[in-house]
Amino acid sequence: METKTRTRLTFEALSRMDPEELESILRAGLGPKPETLAGFEWRGYNRPAWATLLGIRKFVKGFFVKDGKVEGYNIPPLQNGFDQPWISKPSVAQPKRFAFFVVRPVDPDSKDNLYPAATHLNYGESTRNIAIDPSRVIRDYVVQVDPQNPDLLLGKAYLALGPARVFSNYFIIERLRPTTWKP
Repeated sequence: METKTRTRLTFEALSRMDPEELESILRAGLGPKPETLAGFEWRGYNRPAWATLLGIRKFVKGFFVKDGKVEGYNIPPLQNGFDQPWISKPSVAQPKRFAFFVVRPVDPDSKDNLYPAATHLNYGESTRNIAIDPSRVIRDYVVQVDPQNPDLLLGKAYLALGPARVFSNYFIIERLRPTTWKP
């Protein structure tokens, strides 16, 4: 009997996997408890090549607690090579925080329930984004890819276009550093 050796699930390995493998991992994973994300920034990598053209291949997500609710933000880093550091723009000391979201378990009774075991990042629910902010249509699902490693998550992004949910891309995030930002 032939056994298939599974690739060790690392940030780098996930960045090279095909969509079918990523979908399988996403469906098998469990969403982290929102409070376990708070207090940290995570380096992120959008899988599709078009993300390079848009200057969003690399990104940073931060998570914080405000008024008992876990929320998050994005920071644009330099779009240097994959194996280069994630350096916040416009500067490390004063990074731009934008595209805010609310973090919670998936509500099975909501429109955004495609991955019931995942944790949901809802950009449309954040009051920190202005009404015309295009990020308000983003709906992300994230799961822990390995039960023994809470520092590595796989995500899948959708765009909420009216009642439709349109797949955008897979992404990977890995715990990078504590955040000192206090909103």
